Amino acid sequence: MPEGPLTGLRVVELARILAGPWIGQTLADLGAEVIKVESPEGDDTRRWGPPFIDRPRADGTVETVAAYFHATNRGKTSVTCDFNDAGDLDRLRALIDGADVVIENFKAGGLARFGLDYATLSARNPGLVYASVTGFGQTGPRASQPGYDFMIQGMGGIMELTGHPLGDPQKVGVAWIDIFTGLYGVIGIQAALAERARSGQGQQVDLALFDCAVGVLANQAANHLLGGVEPARLGNAHPNIVPYQVFPARDGHLIVACGNDRQFRSLCMALDLPALADDPALATNAQRVAGRDALCATLAQAMAGHDRADLIAALTAAGVPAGPINRVSEALSDPQVQARGMVVSPEGIAGLRTPITLSRNTTVAPGAAPALGEGAFNWRQ
Repeated sequence: MPEGPLTGLRVVELARILAGPWIGQTLADLGAEVIKVESPEGDDTRRWGPPFIDRPRADGTVETVAAYFHATNRGKTSVTCDFNDAGDLDRLRALIDGADVVIENFKAGGLARFGLDYATLSARNPGLVYASVTGFGQTGPRASQPGYDFMIQGMGGIMELTGHPLGDPQKVGVAWIDIFTGLYGVIGIQAALAERARSGQGQQVDLALFDCAVGVLANQAANHLLGGVEPARLGNAHPNIVPYQVFPARDGHLIVACGNDRQFRSLCMALDLPALADDPALATNAQRVAGRDALCATLAQAMAGHDRADLIAALTAAGVPAGPINRVSEALSDPQVQARGMVVSPEGIAGLRTPITLSRNTTVAPGAAPALGEGAFNWRQ
């Protein structure tokens, strides 16, 4: 099997729950050696179930661990460390002396009393890249406050953009901000490593969930900053593109996503609505946004009498982006997902690979999530 592109990189992960471990799992998938340092009780997500998975340990006992933990810790080894034990701390600092990267998600300044803060560790290991994940970052008036994904989704604006306009604000169905923070963490670490190759010096990567939540508002932020509008919930509609939403078919719903004028015209012709296709009042996207309600009502009426599969097939043939709304099980069993090898099963534990495909390197860690304390070396010798 070809090596991962980060083979030879040693990462020490002092992180739990999701954002920090997502960084570690992604680096492990890319070939890094990731040593997860856990409390004697283990990462909280080992108990975040059901469902639970039973796995044999090296000593013959069976460990019961939540599926959640397996989703975020593939490819790592695990050692336990009691921060109240001076010997454990000495061994941990010695381990970090030989590491390239540390990932931690303690509160700002929380590791200083253990001598595990960036200032202390970088004095011992000047090339260390030290990624800190917190709710609000290392600076600013909220730096000392705790932050969790759900709370940050509310504070960051996305919940006022998600859900029906007449309903309650809605969070995204996965811990969306944690995942984005994890991905930005990987980018920040790789950038710091690239700079280290030139300067020989490491640095701290300061990652805040709140920064990431605001940072991915994208066009909605631009709509406000440049257009002066207050973005609001539109259900499944798009603030800047029409038609780009869910429509009802006879036996379910489908998504139609027309990103340009040609696709809109093709949609109208496929639905046998030539007058709509030739209407000069709907010729541009800006005009269609202005006439959203009447246009989408007409399109909905035209689609309502057809079976969903027939509509998707006809629109796809016409070059119009259209697709079903799948359950998770349907998404995972889609032939395209299967063909791309998105579902992997290291050591018989099914999960999802990091969705990066390289032409020469592997991007799937060979091992499943680790049993608690079963590291790749004898930690206490």
